[in-house]
Amino acid sequence: MIRIENLTKYYGKFKAVDGLTLEIPEGSVFGFVGPNGAGKTTTMKIMTGLLSASGGKITIDGVDIIEHPEFIGDKVGYMPDFFGTYDNLRADEYLEFYAGMYKIPQNEVPQLVDDLLELVDLSEKKYAYVDSLSRGMKQRLCLARSLVHDPALLILDEPASGLDPRARFEMKEILKQLKTMGKTVIISSHILPELAEMCTHVGIIDHGVVKSSGSISEIMQNMQKERVFSVKTLGNAGFDTINMLLSELPYAENISVNTDEIVFSYRGDEDSLARLVKDIHDKGVPLLGFSEKQGNLEDVFMELTGDDENDENKK
Repeated sequence: MIRIENLTKYYGKFKAVDGLTLEIPEGSVFGFVGPNGAGKTTTMKIMTGLLSASGGKITIDGVDIIEHPEFIGDKVGYMPDFFGTYDNLRADEYLEFYAGMYKIPQNEVPQLVDDLLELVDLSEKKYAYVDSLSRGMKQRLCLARSLVHDPALLILDEPASGLDPRARFEMKEILKQLKTMGKTVIISSHILPELAEMCTHVGIIDHGVVKSSGSISEIMQNMQKERVFSVKTLGNAGFDTINMLLSELPYAENISVNTDEIVFSYRGDEDSLARLVKDIHDKGVPLLGFSEKQGNLEDVFMELTGDDENDENKK
């Protein structure tokens, strides 16, 4: 669906985006992750036509939008981190205004407005003035605005910024619906645990360069130097037995007996793990859980980007 090739952007002599190359699968919810000044917003603004690129290529649905920026309006919907609303308009009038800008046939506008308000759960606020809406409601109305022309690609810059927990939950539910509708969604956010919940794929960017990209599970597997397992038993019974079995298991290392679990790293094969589980059962140990511990997006982010997050001079 989307391919970015060798994208560069200079501000004078400063290179904000440095040969960025990235593929975003069609129908994915893609999280754009990076420290302040990493080049996320710059890249997204180039994709929306708000900034010109210094070099490179961005292909959306087979069209190079840098060479043919006139196609951006049809293909891309954009919700900035600081959005503008017209307080002297009602919610329905606000969407009607943008429908007119996109030249939606007048006879289709009433149904379109109703459908969009229902999608973002604002049907009851159809005739409410924009300035009477909460920040979360304004955020959802702005999302509806970006969908007026039914774009294939949605670019959302910090969509959960400044929202309370309930409003963030509502936004996540809407994003799930957009995915089921076949939309490709790009999200920029600093709230890494929420990105992990919302996104099917992520790209980690630093100093204008993609450090890693792919599905979250792929990134975790690529970054994980060793597999780590946890063993839990009923009332912590049999810990000594399990510790003994692990000490005899090839490639089991860094065995740690904690308060409620035994943790160990492992470099062996699946057959040996299966035999270990059988041996624990045969020894009469009341096994409650035997699971592989997964890393998290924050760990990967910190490992790939180092300690440069304090550099806020790049945008």
